[in-house]
Amino acid sequence: MPNTYVNAKVDLSSTSVTTLYTCATATTAIVKSILVSEDSGNADTITLTITNGSDVFSLFKTKSISANTTIELLSQPLVVQASEILKVTAATANRLHVVASILEVT
Repeated sequence: MPNTYVNAKVDLSSTSVTTLYTCATATTAIVKSILVSEDSGNADTITLTITNGSDVFSLFKTKSISANTTIELLSQPLVVQASEILKVTAATANRLHVVASILEVT
């Protein structure tokens, strides 16, 4: 199977931990970009973690997002291994949208 570009996107309509992307079995993913957009006119914060089994690793902890702006979280590509999960959490519901651009290598 060829390498495939995909995107993963979520509208953080709650303050619950939300899965952004789960890497498939027998796949390695290279996350090229994670954009976070604030669209309510209010500053907020986001937390981004990567989960490997029961282990949770913090990538961004309460990262500030200014009102009505979009920021790029990554300055370099992020490798996600098979079965690892990227999760995002907003401090406030209905303010943040997240879009990740990913290359899946099988």
